[in-house]
Amino acid sequence: MSQMPQQAAVSKCPSCEEPLEPGDRFCGACGYDLSVVPARPEDSPPLAIHGVVPAPDDVDWPVARDSDGHGHPAPVHAAAELPGTDSGGSPLPPPPPAAPPSAPAVPVAPAGAPATGVRFDRPGEPEEYPLQAPDPRLTAEPAPVPGQAPAPEPAAASRQPAPAAPDAAEKVCVACRAGRVDDDGYCENCGHAQPRERDHMEQESGPIAAVSDRGLRHHRNEDAFSVGCTALPDGAPASVAIVCDGVSSATRPDDASLAASRAAGETLLGALPRGTHPQQAMHDAILAASQAVNALADEPATAREQAPHQNAPACTLVGAVVTAGLLVVGWVGDSRVYWVPADRTTPPARLTEDDSWAAQMVAAGLMNEAEAYADERAHAITGWLGADAYELEPHTASFKPDRPGVVVVCTDGLWNYAESAEEMAEAVPLDAAARPLHGARVLVGHALDGGGHDNVTVALLPFPAPSQGAGSA
Repeated sequence: MSQMPQQAAVSKCPSCEEPLEPGDRFCGACGYDLSVVPARPEDSPPLAIHGVVPAPDDVDWPVARDSDGHGHPAPVHAAAELPGTDSGGSPLPPPPPAAPPSAPAVPVAPAGAPATGVRFDRPGEPEEYPLQAPDPRLTAEPAPVPGQAPAPEPAAASRQPAPAAPDAAEKVCVACRAGRVDDDGYCENCGHAQPRERDHMEQESGPIAAVSDRGLRHHRNEDAFSVGCTALPDGAPASVAIVCDGVSSATRPDDASLAASRAAGETLLGALPRGTHPQQAMHDAILAASQAVNALADEPATAREQAPHQNAPACTLVGAVVTAGLLVVGWVGDSRVYWVPADRTTPPARLTEDDSWAAQMVAAGLMNEAEAYADERAHAITGWLGADAYELEPHTASFKPDRPGVVVVCTDGLWNYAESAEEMAEAVPLDAAARPLHGARVLVGHALDGGGHDNVTVALLPFPAPSQGAGSA
């Protein structure tokens, strides 16, 4: 069987690319001799062995023009990567690098200085590798067109102003440590609510000190205290401490405790220098505190209409007056006063009786103390300061200790974790009389370590009242 000539299988002229007809021996356009076209090799591709195509041994393959001389093809280059020449044979200048259309312009570095880039994910941090300075012709601003408003300057991340630092007199956020704190108690930068001023309070007045803490479970501190030193008419020193605990089920308990503590403290510090007996002064101070709390219930009619089911503000109160030879205590509610002698071999004592359901059960002989305070109704108070109190019965008592010691005035937020006198004496540091502020901090820490379920407030007064530190608080 005859075969078709090889040239007949060529569809285009190898010279001019003119289409050919079957059987043409010459190109009809340029006259190219189609018989010189080499025959197409047989369709028998070599098999690859392990990915390598073996070359025939009897063929002397020429070295490829675009190779490295060892048969390996030369690397492929884009046209822009190869140097060019002009019509005179001189090399062309390299084209300026084109910046991405969305990338911000890189400032031109000064002459003779290496240009560096900026990481916009970390403003102000230099790039690890230097960048080539752009062509000034590409960064030059176009000339303004007459009658046309100038284009707005594009905003860059590096041009955004940093938040101004707060003044030294302004409060700084405790969370971000950068933003200002507004009048509502929130950070203007991160929005974090700031701790209230009453969340933790400490005060030292001469030889006495007091500490109050919000605790670990309550959202605010509803306790308050007042401490101070004064002198009796004969010049003998006197120390005063008042501790109040707001009734959480009442309206504005924090305001009630603050008003009561201030009124009672001011009354005592004013009455004692005039010669009023400390026990009578304590009684009058409790009455003054009651009036201050009652005044909080005098709200406008509109406030009562908005919250008709709210009861009057209320709190409890406990206080102590220490002189050179007399110890006077007064209370309404379930806050307590403990006596802890300096000689720990002698017994301590609790000097107050709670106005509570548990105390009533024990006094009536219906339960022992362990059973009464284990009941869920134990801390229901039967006496408090407030406009809705059943009947105000201030309790006062006087003692004449025969040895030095420390008087502990505290709310139930502390004595819940040291209920008996022995437990309280064990928690009081041995140097509490010499370092009352440290001792008060230790006792508050004792309550927090125990769980801190309530607000914790404690005041420490050394007995007898030392002569140093006397004076108006």
